[in-house]
Amino acid sequence: MAQEFRLKDISSLTDIRNFDKVESEVEGIEGSKVLVIRVNDEVHALNYKCTHYGAPLKLGVVSPDGHITCAWHGACFNISTGDVEDAPAPSALNKFEVYEKYGAVYIRAEPAAIKGGQRDTNVKCAVEGPEKVVVIGGGSGTFGVVQTLRDLTFKGAITVISCEPNLPLDRTKLSKALVQDAKKIELRPKEWYNAASIDIISDEVTSVDFGMKTISAKSGKSYPYTKLVLATGGIPRQIPLPGFQELGNIFLLRFVTDARAIMAALGGKNKKVVIVGSSFIGMEVGNALSKGNDVTIIDTLKTPLERVLGEEVGKLFQKNLEKSGVKFKMSAGVEKATPSKSDPSKVGAVNLQDGTVLPADLVILGVGVRPATDFLRDNPVVSLEKDGSLKTDESFLVSGLSGDVFAIGDIATYPYHGPGSDPEKGTYTRIEHWNVAQNAGRIVARVIVHSLASSQPLTPKSFIPIFWSAVGVQLRYCGSTTGGWDSLVLKGEPENSRFAAYYCKGQTVVAVATVAMDPIMAKSAVLMRRGNMPSKKEIEDGVDVREWMVEERQHVSDIRRNLTDLNTPSISKYTQ
Repeated sequence: MAQEFRLKDISSLTDIRNFDKVESEVEGIEGSKVLVIRVNDEVHALNYKCTHYGAPLKLGVVSPDGHITCAWHGACFNISTGDVEDAPAPSALNKFEVYEKYGAVYIRAEPAAIKGGQRDTNVKCAVEGPEKVVVIGGGSGTFGVVQTLRDLTFKGAITVISCEPNLPLDRTKLSKALVQDAKKIELRPKEWYNAASIDIISDEVTSVDFGMKTISAKSGKSYPYTKLVLATGGIPRQIPLPGFQELGNIFLLRFVTDARAIMAALGGKNKKVVIVGSSFIGMEVGNALSKGNDVTIIDTLKTPLERVLGEEVGKLFQKNLEKSGVKFKMSAGVEKATPSKSDPSKVGAVNLQDGTVLPADLVILGVGVRPATDFLRDNPVVSLEKDGSLKTDESFLVSGLSGDVFAIGDIATYPYHGPGSDPEKGTYTRIEHWNVAQNAGRIVARVIVHSLASSQPLTPKSFIPIFWSAVGVQLRYCGSTTGGWDSLVLKGEPENSRFAAYYCKGQTVVAVATVAMDPIMAKSAVLMRRGNMPSKKEIEDGVDVREWMVEERQHVSDIRRNLTDLNTPSISKYTQ
């Protein structure tokens, strides 16, 4: 039952300015806090932590459209309702009535809602009606689809067919920490899916009959659908060189079972570990295993992460891992893997093309993934892109399939509408971010639910890609360099692992990477989404993205105070 609680740290709501955030303790509930925000002259009270990793939302970014974006990983919430707007937040925030009386500020709330820190949507469902949504895959995108469907009160059947050895989980933690217990990183427990009437089937899809709307699986079973979501993710690439297919203790990393196998091969410490590939997976695993082991990372590139971050920034991360003892062999080609003298069935060394021999107790491959669409290669109805992906529209619909089939995540090439893309049509791209897959899943769920109630198409909801990495320091990144970039503006103290890197194409900032300057990444993502990101010259001239955001907010506040017609063309940029 809702009760009245006084806020300890706020005496008057008039002291809170537009776009300010105040974290306040709740009198009578020890250790509990709420966040009070004023936006567009209205005051709101919400749970104070992000529901993803618990980041304090007082560090987040409040935008004029009534959203707050977490500074750590870009989770976005609607301030008016507490609803999730963007991944990776798994749960909404509770919204509390807030008011002033007797010279103090109060909220009205149930104690459990304050202490719980999040709003658990009632997804319990008794299935009814003819609709059958089938999702193939068991990753982040799948979770985005099924949870959002039930959040939007979809009553039809939902079936997930996955060959993954676990329920959807936080895969980002596998390479960062080599977690061996799937239950520790499951996004929801089995009981949640049961309550939501979501059937999880462990099987491998072998083909799809798009005309008959049926799915065939390795078990011999067939599954009908009315809406189909393809979310099969990526398959880690192998190395087609001698020894890598035949020898043991050579690992890929995609599932918890892979992490278990790697840790079992490590046994104790003081093992020689060779990682092939300086991708984010390779760098994160190298960082995770550097304590107590001899780790060497090999790549043909000049610097780690070069394709995404460029040589200058990649070198900074290389130096950081070198401080932890990780060794690098860059601009180096691999020739073969050779067996161990003590156990010829297992790897003993990696031989490089320059004649270098790197002893290895185990080898981990981090050379990228390819779209997991092999089951569609011989299908006469669909046409795969050169990389094996499926081309979709802004709503992730696959063309030519009657508006009933969607593709999301690593297998989707979709029109990106962020900075640097084609301003009218967007630029087709495929982005392998965990966050992108979940956001795409949320969009698909909205489209499905809307299509059942209206014949009018739903306007696609755009988002800016965000990812993060643990490479000795915490990297945050937003935007995309899919259309290329031609210059870099580096601000801060790179030598002290505290910087913001702005990737530019001409005068357009297309991506931003930060270390120890998290609010800049989150604020840049909001500005990119709203089309208000400062130009390269403005960044070079010393514009602070944080101040730029404040100026935009003040502009909006001034407009709202002075004008009553919010459809005035001259201000549509700010009020959209």
